[in-house]
Amino acid sequence: MPKKTLRPKSLEFQPRPTYPYSPGTKGGGFVYTAGQVAWDKTGKVVAIGDVRRQTVQTLKNVVAVLKEGGATPDDVLKCNVYLADIRHFQIMNEEFAKVFKKTPPARTTVEARLAEPEMLVEIEAIAWVGDK
Repeated sequence: MPKKTLRPKSLEFQPRPTYPYSPGTKGGGFVYTAGQVAWDKTGKVVAIGDVRRQTVQTLKNVVAVLKEGGATPDDVLKCNVYLADIRHFQIMNEEFAKVFKKTPPARTTVEARLAEPEMLVEIEAIAWVGDK
């Protein structure tokens, strides 16, 4: 099965000219999101300094890419979460639990320096959709 690039309308600004990147891809029965951050539809980071609101926006972006590939949060097998400050884990976790309610995916969460200093959280996901 050939690779399909996923670019949801809500993320049309992506990729930024300086980032050689696609919001997501689909192939071989899987949907892969790129690391999503709290960019709004204009490409600006929202809620500077507010990890809760950034997590909500980041997860909206993840879900948009999943949907574009025919997946839902229930199809996600694995997520990687990157936090600029691991002390924000509990806040991120509360918002994560609202999206992945029934059967949460396997997850790794680490502290990492993100691409831009305003970014507090980045999340990527892998979902199985079979031949949908």
